Amino acid sequence: MRQATADLFRSLAIQRRVVFALFMRETMTRYGRHNIGFLWLFVEPMIFTLGITFLWTAMKSVHGSDLPITPFALTGYSAVLLWRNMPARTIGAIPPNLSLMYHRNVRVMDIYIARLLLEAVGATMSFVLLGVLFIFLGMIDPPEDLLKVAGGWLLLAYNGISMALMIGTLSERSELVDKIWHPLAYLIFPLSGAAFIVEALPHDAQQAVLYIPMVHGLEYLREGFFGSKFHPVYDLSYMILVATGMLLIGLVQMRTVARLVVPE
Repeated sequence: MRQATADLFRSLAIQRRVVFALFMRETMTRYGRHNIGFLWLFVEPMIFTLGITFLWTAMKSVHGSDLPITPFALTGYSAVLLWRNMPARTIGAIPPNLSLMYHRNVRVMDIYIARLLLEAVGATMSFVLLGVLFIFLGMIDPPEDLLKVAGGWLLLAYNGISMALMIGTLSERSELVDKIWHPLAYLIFPLSGAAFIVEALPHDAQQAVLYIPMVHGLEYLREGFFGSKFHPVYDLSYMILVATGMLLIGLVQMRTVARLVVPE
């Protein structure tokens, strides 16, 4: 028993080093060493989020409530960056890294984890830094319940990771997945809750959008941000169930993909 435990911790330590090495490799490959280098990891999503936030503020966009538009845009578009970019990074992730499969300790899962971690870290740092900056400048009020904000963000990340693993592994089996996902992502974006609150929709529309799991996580996050000013509509058990289902599909497909690409 003791030997088995020691072997487990040794394997976890090896995988941690492998994932970190792949994470740094992805960072250098994607952002390079020029200009501000790896700082683009969170500066890039910050620029996108800032642009959308200021655009919505300048246009005085209507979102069906009297909630302030700046924190509304910050929470909405930051959440979109979190879940939308993850599948884009797992689609076609294996072929460029196929040579790494010849290393005994590198697995298909490690490549996916490194890429997903890169996206999660970048989006999270962007969200946190912009939130702190806007609070410091007096543009938004601090969240009323920071734990709910963190919980909503983690649920959105879990959903994004699960969806990305499912889509990424399925894309290794068929090129149609890549062709379908990109237009589908644009269609899901306006339905994901980024630009509206569920309560403001007609009853039939509410029932329809609540089938989209990201809506529940974003409503929960905004409840933590706005608190008493906001009446959320969500079912976290549904969101977790759907995300877990996608994760299981992704893990099953990953075993198939591993058998196809790992050299004998």
